[in-house]
Amino acid sequence: MTGKSRRGFASMDPARQREIASKGGRAAHEKGTAHEWSSNEAREAGRKGGVTVSRDRAHMAAIGREGGESRSAAARQARISRGSEREVPMQVSRDMGQPLSVPADRTRSDVPRIDESSAR
Repeated sequence: MTGKSRRGFASMDPARQREIASKGGRAAHEKGTAHEWSSNEAREAGRKGGVTVSRDRAHMAAIGREGGESRSAAARQARISRGSEREVPMQVSRDMGQPLSVPADRTRSDVPRIDESSAR
């Protein structure tokens, strides 16, 4: 026989599968036989799943790499979108106890000195 059989649950379209599975879940809850997870059971199941997944080093490396690429792409996009609104880097001088902001493209010799008597 060639081709795939069009019989059975697995051959149904996904929407029809969900509909049937949903009916089964509702019936189990109405009957009282459905399992309801406690927070401790869910925590333990999640821990077991995490341990199992983390054994696959190649998989963990792949998802870590994907996260790093996503994060660097987001940072790159943020830098691009802020490009026109960037703040000018400033140097701070603490001459005579008074903070003085100096644009990074100027040298200290370009900055006018403040006379102590006029600063008070």
